[in-house]
Amino acid sequence: MRDEWNDRQPIYRQLQDRMIARILDQSLRDGDPLPSVRSVAADCRLNPLTVMKAYQRLVDDGLVEKRRGLGFYVGAGARAALLTGERERFLNEDWPRIAASIRRLGLSLEDLLARDADRG
Repeated sequence: MRDEWNDRQPIYRQLQDRMIARILDQSLRDGDPLPSVRSVAADCRLNPLTVMKAYQRLVDDGLVEKRRGLGFYVGAGARAALLTGERERFLNEDWPRIAASIRRLGLSLEDLLARDADRG
């Protein structure tokens, strides 16, 4: 895990977002253990309390479960719940801005699909 942090948001939130990305990318699947608090703290040169706060927020959000004496595990249905929330956020927050840019630039669906095909 890379240890590049920005100043725009707290490190625990950035770590939380990285774990969410790993769940969405399926590098962490339902039932998989999260890396231990100690290993993440050591690898990323973070205070273990910072890692614990990030993990606890994932628990509070219902994405991760804490198993006493065993660690933290991705909860059942975590990816599905994240996809629902992320899709809704994208459609409500990101898409209106993107759609406005597409209209402003006069891009067609064919333009967008051709560009996507070039990258695929």
